[in-house]
Amino acid sequence: MANLLLVEDDVTIRIALTKGLRERGHAVSSASTALDGLRGTVDDRPDLVVLDLGLPDLDGLEMLRMLRAVSQVPVIVATARDGDPAMVGALDAGADDYVVKPFTAAQLDARIRAVLRRSGDSRADDSVTVGTLRLDPRSREATLDGAPLDLTPREFDLLHYLAARPGEVIGKRELLTQVWQIPYGGADKTVDVHLSWLRRKLGETAQSPRYLFTVRGVGVKLAPPPAGS
Repeated sequence: MANLLLVEDDVTIRIALTKGLRERGHAVSSASTALDGLRGTVDDRPDLVVLDLGLPDLDGLEMLRMLRAVSQVPVIVATARDGDPAMVGALDAGADDYVVKPFTAAQLDARIRAVLRRSGDSRADDSVTVGTLRLDPRSREATLDGAPLDLTPREFDLLHYLAARPGEVIGKRELLTQVWQIPYGGADKTVDVHLSWLRRKLGETAQSPRYLFTVRGVGVKLAPPPAGS
């Protein structure tokens, strides 16, 4: 079973594909616009996105380019556009497969399973370990000293972003852009509050850090605990 996000504005097609894919064991959520699809991908972290190109607010290719700036989730483009230029454009923009309407749910299911097999082979283990802290972005699980950490989705994203860059000082502007997808503006206080919550769950404080170290005036870094701590 895979967690799928179907981005399709045609309600008849959306209902039929959702029903057919659920009958084949998948969990399916849907969006009817590109912006809702982007939000759903970032917030819910599906295993795969099925993307129509003819969307009412943005062209699907533009959504795909925006999506690739923040996520490497596998994408199957499912569209009525059957010319070579459209197919080449979608694949160049980052699509993993391309299927032309009309097609059945069974055919789409076969494409989904094939893409997930390929992506699974290439991402056999993309977990991150720093000290005794371990994060697995595929299962969205985090452990500290072997014990599970109860993190909100945003806390996991923030901790994973820092853990994937151990020892690197990351500014709050970058965190707002990359973790919250807020390219301009936004409040630094948002980052401070989430860091405070993370420190509590990691069993540390800003005054006595183990993993999260503040560099005043620059940003924050995640690093293994100092020897003997």
